Amino acid sequence: MIDYIFGKIKEKFEDIANEINQNKRAKADKIVQNSVLWTIGAGFIPIPIADMVAVTAIQVDMIKKIGEVYEMKSSEANLKSWISTLSGSVISRFGADAIKFIPGIGTVIGGISVAVLSGASTYAVGQVFIEHFENGGDFTNFEVDKFVDFYKKQFERGKAFVEDLQKKKDNSEEVPFEEVKDESKTTTSEQPPKSATNSTSSPNDEIVRRLKELSELRQQGIITEDEFKMLKERLLKEV
Repeated sequence: MIDYIFGKIKEKFEDIANEINQNKRAKADKIVQNSVLWTIGAGFIPIPIADMVAVTAIQVDMIKKIGEVYEMKSSEANLKSWISTLSGSVISRFGADAIKFIPGIGTVIGGISVAVLSGASTYAVGQVFIEHFENGGDFTNFEVDKFVDFYKKQFERGKAFVEDLQKKKDNSEEVPFEEVKDESKTTTSEQPPKSATNSTSSPNDEIVRRLKELSELRQQGIITEDEFKMLKERLLKEV
């Protein structure tokens, strides 16, 4: 009888643990989708290096937020290095001659627009860290080389994911930025507040915040597409 009771208690705790894990995964997936949407917007100025600076800043911010969901703390220096290794495993297959600017489309690398390339890369980076955390890993035992092949597979899935988002946009379907709530905190928006950042904000956090504000102004029709591109280029020159 005692064994039966303890067995039922164990089952209940396992059910609760599974529900918590599913909750974390759902939050992490929302963070990835939001970040992909931002990186699609960051891939439209004809300066590949500036594009990559903006995308890296967004990806660093994304990994930090995913880490918070899984209660992990990160080092920004390591994050940039890991992102470089992962994205380099795909970008390296395109030669310098493959980088072109096509009017009306923007910068294209190896036949793929930078918007799609950036979005797919962000999706893949997000999936790498979700996979690592879901399997009990943390930032201290992350071995980037072991995830290169996984990243490449997720990159291909990411291209399809981005294309699906773009189709929804072309069909005038709204793709919302979903709020990622943390019940343990009073401030629960996945997007940073629009008030001035505090003294502990990193340069990357400030870049991401200002890029998001510019994107919102464009979406609201307050600034034109050309003004958005000009202001974003000016912002990235400050990095």
